[in-house]
Amino acid sequence: MELPEHISIDQLIKGHEKITLSEAAKGRIAHNRAYLENVLKEGKTHYGINTGFGSLCNVRIGDHELEQLQENLVCSHACGMGDEVPEEIVRLMLLLKVHGLSRGYSGVRVEIVQRLADFYNLGISPVVYELGSLGASGDLAPLAHLCLPLFGKGEVRYKGEKMPASQALKKEGLEPIALAAKEGLALLNGTQFMNAYITWSLIQSRKLLQWADTIGAMSADAFMAKDEPFKHPIHRVRPHKGQIATAQRILKLLSGSEIQHLHKSQVQDPYSFRCMPQVHGASNDVADTVTNVVEIEINSVTDNPIVFHDEDAIMSGGNFHGQPLALHADFLAIAMAEIGNISERRTYLLVSGQRGLPPFLAPNAGLNSGFMIAQYTAAAIVSQNKQYCTPASVDSIVSSNGQEDHVSMGANAATKLRRVVMNVQRVLAIELLTAAQGLELRRPHKSSPVIESIWSDLRKYASFMPEDDILHDKLIAAERFLDTPAP
Repeated sequence: MELPEHISIDQLIKGHEKITLSEAAKGRIAHNRAYLENVLKEGKTHYGINTGFGSLCNVRIGDHELEQLQENLVCSHACGMGDEVPEEIVRLMLLLKVHGLSRGYSGVRVEIVQRLADFYNLGISPVVYELGSLGASGDLAPLAHLCLPLFGKGEVRYKGEKMPASQALKKEGLEPIALAAKEGLALLNGTQFMNAYITWSLIQSRKLLQWADTIGAMSADAFMAKDEPFKHPIHRVRPHKGQIATAQRILKLLSGSEIQHLHKSQVQDPYSFRCMPQVHGASNDVADTVTNVVEIEINSVTDNPIVFHDEDAIMSGGNFHGQPLALHADFLAIAMAEIGNISERRTYLLVSGQRGLPPFLAPNAGLNSGFMIAQYTAAAIVSQNKQYCTPASVDSIVSSNGQEDHVSMGANAATKLRRVVMNVQRVLAIELLTAAQGLELRRPHKSSPVIESIWSDLRKYASFMPEDDILHDKLIAAERFLDTPAP
Protein backbone atom coordinates (compact mmCIF):
# COMPACT_ATOMS: atom_id res chain seq x y z
CA MET A 1 0.00 0.00 0.00
CA GLU A 2 1.27 3.45 -0.89
CA LEU A 3 1.10 5.49 2.28
CA PRO A 4 -1.57 8.17 1.83
CA GLU A 5 -1.10 11.80 2.79
CA HIS A 6 -3.54 11.26 5.67
CA ILE A 7 -3.90 7.97 7.57
CA SER A 8 -7.16 7.22 9.37
CA ILE A 9 -7.91 4.68 12.07
CA ASP A 10 -10.25 2.91 9.64
CA GLN A 11 -7.35 2.43 7.21
CA LEU A 12 -5.22 0.95 9.99
CA ILE A 13 -8.05 -1.43 10.94
CA LYS A 14 -8.04 -2.84 7.40
CA GLY A 15 -4.34 -3.59 7.71
CA HIS A 16 -1.78 -4.12 4.97
CA GLU A 17 1.21 -6.35 4.38
CA LYS A 18 3.52 -3.83 2.70
CA ILE A 19 3.90 -0.07 2.58
CA THR A 20 5.55 2.14 -0.04
CA LEU A 21 6.54 5.79 -0.08
CA SER A 22 4.81 7.91 -2.69
CA GLU A 23 6.93 9.90 -5.12
CA ALA A 24 5.52 13.05 -3.52
CA ALA A 25 6.73 11.89 -0.10
CA LYS A 26 10.18 11.07 -1.43
CA GLY A 27 10.35 14.50 -3.03
CA ARG A 28 9.38 16.25 0.19
CA ILE A 29 11.96 14.33 2.22
CA ALA A 30 14.76 14.92 -0.29
CA HIS A 31 14.02 18.63 -0.67
CA ASN A 32 13.91 19.06 3.10
CA ARG A 33 17.24 17.24 3.54
CA ALA A 34 18.91 19.29 0.83
CA TYR A 35 17.85 22.47 2.60
CA LEU A 36 19.28 21.21 5.92
CA GLU A 37 22.62 20.31 4.34
CA ASN A 38 22.87 23.81 2.87
CA VAL A 39 22.14 25.32 6.29
CA LEU A 40 24.87 23.19 7.89
CA LYS A 41 27.41 24.68 5.48
CA GLU A 42 26.66 28.11 6.96
CA GLY A 43 28.18 27.07 10.30
CA LYS A 44 25.30 28.25 12.49
CA THR A 45 24.41 26.46 15.72
CA HIS A 46 21.19 24.42 15.76
CA TYR A 47 19.97 22.28 18.65
CA GLY A 48 20.56 18.57 18.22
CA ILE A 49 22.07 19.02 14.78
CA ASN A 50 25.46 20.33 15.86
CA THR A 51 24.96 20.56 19.64
CA GLY A 52 24.56 18.12 22.50
CA PHE A 53 21.12 17.03 23.68
CA GLY A 54 18.83 17.91 26.57
CA SER A 55 20.73 19.93 29.17
CA LEU A 56 23.84 19.57 26.96
CA CYS A 57 22.19 21.76 24.34
CA ASN A 58 24.84 24.48 24.74
CA VAL A 59 27.75 22.17 23.87
CA ARG A 60 28.81 22.80 20.25
CA ILE A 61 29.89 19.71 18.29
CA GLY A 62 32.51 19.90 15.57
CA ASP A 63 31.43 19.26 11.98
CA HIS A 64 33.70 16.23 11.70
CA GLU A 65 31.89 14.60 14.66
CA LEU A 66 28.26 15.07 13.55
CA GLU A 67 27.77 11.52 12.29
CA GLN A 68 29.27 10.04 15.46
CA LEU A 69 27.05 12.36 17.50
CA GLN A 70 23.92 10.83 16.00
CA GLU A 71 25.00 7.22 16.51
CA ASN A 72 26.10 8.00 20.06
CA LEU A 73 22.69 9.52 20.70
CA VAL A 74 20.81 6.40 19.62
CA CYS A 75 23.11 4.03 21.50
CA SER A 76 23.06 6.05 24.74
CA HIS A 77 19.28 6.35 24.66
CA ALA A 78 18.69 2.64 24.04
CA CYS A 79 18.23 1.91 27.71
CA GLY A 80 14.72 0.46 27.85
CA MET A 81 13.81 -2.19 30.39
CA GLY A 82 10.90 -4.43 31.28
CA ASP A 83 8.81 -6.58 28.97
CA GLU A 84 9.37 -6.63 25.24
CA VAL A 85 6.85 -4.61 23.27
CA PRO A 86 4.52 -6.99 21.36
CA GLU A 87 5.48 -7.34 17.72
CA GLU A 88 2.14 -5.99 16.48
CA ILE A 89 2.81 -2.77 18.43
CA VAL A 90 6.38 -2.57 17.09
CA ARG A 91 5.04 -2.83 13.54
CA LEU A 92 2.64 0.02 14.26
CA MET A 93 5.58 2.04 15.60
CA LEU A 94 7.47 1.46 12.36
CA LEU A 95 4.51 2.47 10.24
CA LEU A 96 3.81 5.60 12.27
CA LYS A 97 7.49 6.60 12.25
CA VAL A 98 7.70 6.18 8.48
CA HIS A 99 4.56 8.25 8.04
CA GLY A 100 5.74 11.00 10.39
CA LEU A 101 9.13 11.31 8.69
CA SER A 102 7.46 11.29 5.27
CA ARG A 103 5.81 14.62 6.09
CA GLY A 104 9.15 16.11 5.03
CA TYR A 105 10.00 18.33 7.99
CA SER A 106 12.49 16.17 9.89
CA GLY A 107 15.69 16.71 7.91
CA VAL A 108 16.40 13.02 7.27
CA ARG A 109 17.48 11.31 4.06
CA VAL A 110 15.09 9.28 1.93
CA GLU A 111 17.14 6.12 2.50
CA ILE A 112 16.55 6.28 6.26
CA VAL A 113 12.77 6.41 5.83
CA GLN A 114 12.89 3.74 3.14
CA ARG A 115 14.91 1.40 5.37
CA LEU A 116 12.29 1.67 8.14
CA ALA A 117 9.67 0.81 5.53
CA ASP A 118 11.87 -2.13 4.48
CA PHE A 119 11.86 -3.40 8.07
CA TYR A 120 8.06 -3.25 8.07
CA ASN A 121 7.74 -4.98 4.70
CA LEU A 122 10.31 -7.70 5.39
CA GLY A 123 8.98 -8.52 8.85
CA ILE A 124 12.13 -7.31 10.62
CA SER A 125 10.74 -6.14 13.96
CA PRO A 126 13.24 -4.41 16.27
CA VAL A 127 13.19 -5.58 19.87
CA VAL A 128 11.81 -2.69 21.92
CA TYR A 129 11.24 -2.56 25.67
CA GLU A 130 8.17 -1.24 27.42
CA LEU A 131 9.79 0.89 30.12
CA GLY A 132 11.90 3.99 29.64
CA SER A 133 9.79 6.74 28.09
CA LEU A 134 8.51 9.75 30.03
CA GLY A 135 6.32 10.69 27.08
CA ALA A 136 7.71 14.19 26.74
CA SER A 137 11.05 14.52 24.95
CA GLY A 138 9.62 12.04 22.55
CA ASP A 139 9.56 8.33 23.32
CA LEU A 140 13.33 8.39 23.50
CA ALA A 141 14.29 4.96 24.85
CA PRO A 142 11.72 2.90 22.90
CA LEU A 143 12.44 4.74 19.65
CA ALA A 144 16.17 4.29 20.18
CA HIS A 145 15.68 0.52 20.30
CA LEU A 146 13.42 0.76 17.24
CA CYS A 147 16.16 2.51 15.25
CA LEU A 148 19.35 0.73 16.37
CA PRO A 149 19.01 -1.84 13.54
CA LEU A 150 19.36 0.93 10.95
CA PHE A 151 23.10 0.87 11.57
CA GLY A 152 23.28 -2.81 12.42
CA LYS A 153 22.97 -2.73 16.20
CA GLY A 154 20.38 -4.02 18.65
CA GLU A 155 18.18 -7.08 18.25
CA VAL A 156 15.23 -7.92 16.04
CA ARG A 157 12.58 -10.57 15.62
CA TYR A 158 12.71 -12.06 12.14
CA LYS A 159 10.80 -15.07 10.83
CA GLY A 160 9.90 -16.17 14.33
CA GLU A 161 13.42 -15.88 15.74
CA LYS A 162 15.13 -13.31 17.94
CA MET A 163 18.58 -12.44 16.59
CA PRO A 164 21.15 -9.64 16.33
CA ALA A 165 20.02 -6.98 13.86
CA SER A 166 23.23 -7.41 11.88
CA GLN A 167 22.32 -11.04 11.24
CA ALA A 168 18.83 -10.22 9.95
CA LEU A 169 20.23 -7.49 7.69
CA LYS A 170 22.72 -9.95 6.26
CA LYS A 171 19.98 -12.53 5.57
CA GLU A 172 18.10 -9.90 3.55
CA GLY A 173 21.21 -8.55 1.82
CA LEU A 174 20.94 -5.15 3.49
CA GLU A 175 23.90 -3.02 4.49
CA PRO A 176 23.79 -0.94 7.71
CA ILE A 177 23.24 2.78 7.13
CA ALA A 178 25.43 5.27 8.98
CA LEU A 179 23.40 8.12 10.42
CA ALA A 180 24.02 11.64 9.18
CA ALA A 181 23.53 14.98 10.95
CA LYS A 182 20.12 15.44 12.63
CA GLU A 183 18.93 11.91 11.80
CA GLY A 184 19.41 10.31 15.20
CA LEU A 185 17.48 13.08 16.88
CA ALA A 186 14.69 12.92 14.30
CA LEU A 187 14.39 9.19 14.85
CA LEU A 188 14.29 9.41 18.66
CA ASN A 189 12.08 12.45 19.04
CA GLY A 190 8.43 11.64 18.42
CA THR A 191 5.37 10.08 19.99
CA GLN A 192 5.23 6.87 17.97
CA PHE A 193 5.65 4.51 20.93
CA MET A 194 2.75 5.83 22.99
CA ASN A 195 0.73 6.50 19.85
CA ALA A 196 1.18 2.92 18.63
CA TYR A 197 -0.09 1.57 21.95
CA ILE A 198 -3.04 3.95 21.97
CA THR A 199 -3.85 3.24 18.33
CA TRP A 200 -3.84 -0.51 18.98
CA SER A 201 -6.01 -0.01 22.06
CA LEU A 202 -8.41 2.25 20.21
CA ILE A 203 -8.88 -0.25 17.39
CA GLN A 204 -9.54 -3.01 19.92
CA SER A 205 -11.83 -0.77 21.97
CA ARG A 206 -14.02 0.07 19.01
CA LYS A 207 -14.47 -3.63 18.29
CA LEU A 208 -15.16 -4.47 21.93
CA LEU A 209 -17.71 -1.67 22.22
CA GLN A 210 -19.66 -3.34 19.43
CA TRP A 211 -19.36 -6.68 21.20
CA ALA A 212 -20.49 -5.14 24.49
CA ASP A 213 -23.81 -4.14 22.89
CA THR A 214 -24.19 -7.57 21.31
CA ILE A 215 -23.36 -9.50 24.48
CA GLY A 216 -25.50 -7.13 26.53
CA ALA A 217 -28.46 -7.88 24.26
CA MET A 218 -27.88 -11.62 24.66
CA SER A 219 -27.71 -11.19 28.44
CA ALA A 220 -30.92 -9.16 28.37
CA ASP A 221 -32.83 -12.06 26.87
CA ALA A 222 -31.11 -14.59 29.12
CA PHE A 223 -32.20 -12.49 32.13
CA MET A 224 -35.71 -11.85 30.75
CA ALA A 225 -35.05 -8.10 30.70
CA LYS A 226 -37.39 -5.75 28.84
CA ASP A 227 -36.56 -3.96 25.61
CA GLU A 228 -38.49 -0.82 26.60
CA PRO A 229 -35.38 1.08 27.83
CA PHE A 230 -33.94 0.91 24.31
CA LYS A 231 -36.87 2.50 22.50
CA HIS A 232 -36.27 5.78 20.71
CA PRO A 233 -38.47 8.30 22.55
CA ILE A 234 -36.40 7.87 25.73
CA HIS A 235 -33.21 8.78 23.90
CA ARG A 236 -34.71 11.46 21.69
CA VAL A 237 -35.06 13.65 24.78
CA ARG A 238 -31.43 13.11 25.86
CA PRO A 239 -29.72 13.02 22.48
CA HIS A 240 -26.13 12.04 23.18
CA LYS A 241 -24.81 10.49 19.98
CA GLY A 242 -23.42 7.32 21.59
CA GLN A 243 -26.53 6.78 23.69
CA ILE A 244 -28.85 6.98 20.68
CA ALA A 245 -26.66 4.69 18.56
CA THR A 246 -26.30 2.10 21.34
CA ALA A 247 -30.05 2.02 22.03
CA GLN A 248 -30.80 1.56 18.34
CA ARG A 249 -28.22 -1.19 18.02
CA ILE A 250 -29.49 -3.17 21.03
CA LEU A 251 -33.11 -2.79 19.94
CA LYS A 252 -32.17 -4.06 16.49
CA LEU A 253 -30.27 -7.00 18.00
CA LEU A 254 -33.36 -7.97 20.00
CA SER A 255 -35.72 -7.60 17.04
CA GLY A 256 -37.61 -10.83 16.44
CA SER A 257 -36.84 -12.29 19.85
CA GLU A 258 -39.47 -14.72 21.10
CA ILE A 259 -38.29 -14.11 24.66
CA GLN A 260 -39.11 -10.41 24.40
CA HIS A 261 -42.78 -11.33 23.86
CA LEU A 262 -43.01 -13.49 26.97
CA HIS A 263 -44.80 -12.07 30.01
CA LYS A 264 -42.47 -10.30 32.43
CA SER A 265 -43.56 -9.62 36.00
CA GLN A 266 -40.88 -7.02 36.85
CA VAL A 267 -41.68 -3.31 36.56
CA GLN A 268 -38.08 -2.34 35.83
CA ASP A 269 -34.74 -4.03 35.27
CA PRO A 270 -31.48 -3.33 37.16
CA TYR A 271 -29.34 -0.51 35.84
CA SER A 272 -26.75 -2.82 34.27
CA PHE A 273 -29.45 -3.80 31.76
CA ARG A 274 -31.66 -0.74 31.67
CA CYS A 275 -28.82 1.79 31.36
CA MET A 276 -26.75 0.08 28.67
CA PRO A 277 -27.42 2.92 26.19
CA GLN A 278 -26.29 5.53 28.68
CA VAL A 279 -23.16 3.66 29.84
CA HIS A 280 -22.06 1.97 26.61
CA GLY A 281 -23.01 5.08 24.70
CA ALA A 282 -20.85 7.35 26.86
CA SER A 283 -17.84 5.08 26.27
CA ASN A 284 -18.53 5.15 22.54
CA ASP A 285 -18.50 8.94 22.64
CA VAL A 286 -15.13 8.88 24.40
CA ALA A 287 -13.77 6.53 21.73
CA ASP A 288 -14.90 9.00 19.05
CA THR A 289 -13.11 11.84 20.86
CA VAL A 290 -9.93 9.79 21.22
CA THR A 291 -10.09 8.76 17.55
CA ASN A 292 -9.98 12.41 16.53
CA VAL A 293 -6.96 13.12 18.76
CA VAL A 294 -5.08 10.01 17.65
CA GLU A 295 -5.65 10.70 13.95
CA ILE A 296 -4.30 14.23 14.37
CA GLU A 297 -1.23 12.79 16.10
CA ILE A 298 -0.67 10.08 13.48
CA ASN A 299 -0.56 12.72 10.76
CA SER A 300 1.61 15.21 12.64
CA VAL A 301 5.30 16.05 12.83
CA THR A 302 6.36 15.31 16.41
CA ASP A 303 10.15 15.50 16.41
CA ASN A 304 12.37 18.48 17.26
CA PRO A 305 13.79 20.72 15.93
CA ILE A 306 11.53 20.97 12.89
CA VAL A 307 13.13 21.86 9.57
CA PHE A 308 10.85 24.25 7.68
CA HIS A 309 12.51 24.38 4.29
CA ASP A 310 9.46 26.14 2.87
CA GLU A 311 9.83 28.94 5.45
CA ASP A 312 13.62 29.02 5.56
CA ALA A 313 13.68 28.22 9.26
CA ILE A 314 14.73 25.57 11.75
CA MET A 315 12.61 25.90 14.86
CA SER A 316 12.85 24.25 18.28
CA GLY A 317 9.56 23.61 20.04
CA GLY A 318 7.71 20.92 21.92
CA ASN A 319 5.69 18.83 19.45
CA PHE A 320 7.22 15.72 21.03
CA HIS A 321 5.33 16.37 24.28
CA GLY A 322 2.76 13.62 24.76
CA GLN A 323 0.18 15.51 26.81
CA PRO A 324 -2.67 15.18 24.26
CA LEU A 325 -2.08 11.44 24.08
CA ALA A 326 -1.54 11.00 27.81
CA LEU A 327 -4.81 12.68 28.78
CA HIS A 328 -6.82 10.80 26.19
CA ALA A 329 -5.19 7.45 26.97
CA ASP A 330 -6.31 7.90 30.57
CA PHE A 331 -9.77 8.94 29.36
CA LEU A 332 -10.14 5.88 27.12
CA ALA A 333 -8.90 3.58 29.89
CA ILE A 334 -11.62 4.90 32.21
CA ALA A 335 -14.27 4.60 29.50
CA MET A 336 -13.34 1.02 28.67
CA ALA A 337 -13.04 0.01 32.32
CA GLU A 338 -16.67 1.06 32.71
CA ILE A 339 -17.63 -1.37 29.96
CA GLY A 340 -16.00 -4.10 32.04
CA ASN A 341 -17.66 -2.87 35.22
CA ILE A 342 -21.19 -3.00 33.85
CA SER A 343 -20.53 -6.31 32.10
CA GLU A 344 -19.46 -7.93 35.37
CA ARG A 345 -22.68 -6.70 37.00
CA ARG A 346 -24.75 -8.42 34.32
CA THR A 347 -22.76 -11.61 34.85
CA TYR A 348 -23.43 -11.35 38.59
CA LEU A 349 -27.18 -11.10 37.99
CA LEU A 350 -27.19 -13.97 35.51
CA VAL A 351 -25.61 -16.32 38.08
CA SER A 352 -27.71 -15.05 41.01
CA GLY A 353 -30.51 -17.59 40.63
CA GLN A 354 -33.18 -15.03 39.72
CA ARG A 355 -36.02 -15.05 37.17
CA GLY A 356 -36.24 -18.79 36.77
CA LEU A 357 -32.54 -19.42 36.20
CA PRO A 358 -30.80 -21.94 38.48
CA PRO A 359 -28.16 -20.64 40.91
CA PHE A 360 -24.86 -20.07 39.10
CA LEU A 361 -26.50 -21.37 35.90
CA ALA A 362 -25.84 -24.93 37.10
CA PRO A 363 -28.62 -27.38 36.07
CA ASN A 364 -27.93 -29.40 39.23
CA ALA A 365 -26.76 -26.64 41.60
CA GLY A 366 -25.15 -27.87 44.78
CA LEU A 367 -23.51 -30.88 43.25
CA ASN A 368 -22.35 -28.44 40.57
CA SER A 369 -20.99 -24.93 41.18
CA GLY A 370 -21.58 -23.84 37.60
CA PHE A 371 -20.39 -20.31 36.83
CA MET A 372 -19.89 -19.29 40.47
CA ILE A 373 -16.15 -18.71 40.21
CA ALA A 374 -16.29 -17.30 36.68
CA GLN A 375 -17.98 -14.30 38.27
CA TYR A 376 -15.15 -14.15 40.84
CA THR A 377 -12.69 -13.98 37.96
CA ALA A 378 -14.64 -11.15 36.34
CA ALA A 379 -14.73 -9.31 39.68
CA ALA A 380 -10.97 -9.68 40.12
CA ILE A 381 -10.31 -8.37 36.62
CA VAL A 382 -12.56 -5.32 36.92
CA SER A 383 -10.96 -4.48 40.26
CA GLN A 384 -7.53 -4.64 38.64
CA ASN A 385 -8.78 -2.31 35.92
CA LYS A 386 -9.89 0.20 38.53
CA GLN A 387 -6.32 0.22 39.83
CA TYR A 388 -4.98 0.72 36.29
CA CYS A 389 -7.32 3.68 35.84
CA THR A 390 -5.41 5.87 38.26
CA PRO A 391 -4.39 8.54 35.73
CA ALA A 392 -0.77 8.64 34.65
CA SER A 393 -1.18 12.07 33.05
CA VAL A 394 -1.46 13.88 36.40
CA ASP A 395 2.12 12.84 37.19
CA SER A 396 5.37 14.48 36.14
CA ILE A 397 9.01 14.25 37.13
CA VAL A 398 12.00 16.45 36.39
CA SER A 399 14.59 15.00 34.00
CA SER A 400 17.69 15.99 32.01
CA ASN A 401 19.13 18.14 34.76
CA GLY A 402 16.03 20.33 34.88
CA GLN A 403 15.86 21.08 31.15
CA GLU A 404 12.91 18.74 30.75
CA ASP A 405 10.95 19.82 33.81
CA HIS A 406 7.43 18.73 32.83
CA VAL A 407 6.69 15.38 31.25
CA SER A 408 3.41 13.78 30.20
CA MET A 409 3.87 10.19 31.36
CA GLY A 410 2.00 9.32 28.18
CA ALA A 411 3.96 6.11 27.72
CA ASN A 412 2.78 4.78 31.08
CA ALA A 413 -0.77 5.89 30.26
CA ALA A 414 -0.60 4.10 26.92
CA THR A 415 0.86 0.81 28.15
CA LYS A 416 -1.63 0.47 30.99
CA LEU A 417 -4.46 1.37 28.60
CA ARG A 418 -3.61 -1.74 26.61
CA ARG A 419 -3.85 -3.85 29.77
CA VAL A 420 -7.26 -2.36 30.55
CA VAL A 421 -8.54 -3.13 27.05
CA MET A 422 -7.26 -6.71 27.16
CA ASN A 423 -8.95 -7.14 30.54
CA VAL A 424 -12.25 -5.82 29.19
CA GLN A 425 -12.17 -8.48 26.48
CA ARG A 426 -11.75 -11.12 29.19
CA VAL A 427 -14.68 -9.78 31.22
CA LEU A 428 -16.90 -9.64 28.14
CA ALA A 429 -15.90 -13.22 27.31
CA ILE A 430 -17.12 -14.32 30.76
CA GLU A 431 -20.41 -12.50 30.25
CA LEU A 432 -20.78 -14.05 26.80
CA LEU A 433 -20.40 -17.56 28.21
CA THR A 434 -22.85 -16.93 31.05
CA ALA A 435 -25.37 -15.31 28.69
CA ALA A 436 -25.14 -18.25 26.29
CA GLN A 437 -25.63 -20.68 29.16
CA GLY A 438 -28.61 -18.70 30.42
CA LEU A 439 -30.13 -18.50 26.96
CA GLU A 440 -29.87 -22.26 26.56
CA LEU A 441 -31.59 -22.73 29.91
CA ARG A 442 -34.55 -20.73 28.49
CA ARG A 443 -35.25 -23.36 25.85
CA PRO A 444 -37.53 -23.97 24.03
CA HIS A 445 -37.91 -20.16 23.89
CA LYS A 446 -35.51 -18.45 21.52
CA SER A 447 -33.88 -15.07 21.18
CA SER A 448 -33.64 -13.06 17.97
CA PRO A 449 -32.20 -14.57 14.77
CA VAL A 450 -29.02 -12.46 15.17
CA ILE A 451 -28.42 -13.51 18.76
CA GLU A 452 -29.25 -17.15 18.02
CA SER A 453 -26.68 -17.05 15.22
CA ILE A 454 -24.02 -15.71 17.60
CA TRP A 455 -24.96 -18.38 20.14
CA SER A 456 -24.58 -21.05 17.45
CA ASP A 457 -21.17 -19.72 16.36
CA LEU A 458 -19.96 -19.55 19.95
CA ARG A 459 -20.91 -23.17 20.52
CA LYS A 460 -18.29 -24.16 17.93
CA TYR A 461 -15.72 -22.73 20.37
CA ALA A 462 -17.25 -23.49 23.77
CA SER A 463 -20.06 -25.96 24.47
CA PHE A 464 -22.96 -25.79 26.94
CA MET A 465 -21.96 -26.86 30.45
CA PRO A 466 -24.52 -29.35 31.85
CA GLU A 467 -22.19 -30.23 34.73
CA ASP A 468 -18.99 -28.84 36.17
CA ASP A 469 -16.00 -28.81 33.90
CA ILE A 470 -12.68 -26.93 33.74
CA LEU A 471 -13.96 -23.49 32.83
CA HIS A 472 -10.58 -22.00 31.95
CA ASP A 473 -10.56 -23.61 28.51
CA LYS A 474 -14.04 -22.32 27.72
CA LEU A 475 -13.15 -18.83 28.93
CA ILE A 476 -10.07 -18.68 26.71
CA ALA A 477 -12.12 -19.97 23.76
CA ALA A 478 -14.72 -17.24 24.33
CA GLU A 479 -11.97 -14.63 24.61
CA ARG A 480 -10.58 -15.71 21.23
CA PHE A 481 -14.11 -15.72 19.79
CA LEU A 482 -14.23 -11.99 20.54
CA ASP A 483 -11.24 -11.44 18.23
CA THR A 484 -13.74 -11.76 15.38
CA PRO A 485 -15.77 -8.70 14.31
CA ALA A 486 -19.05 -8.18 16.16
CA PRO A 487 -22.23 -8.45 14.06
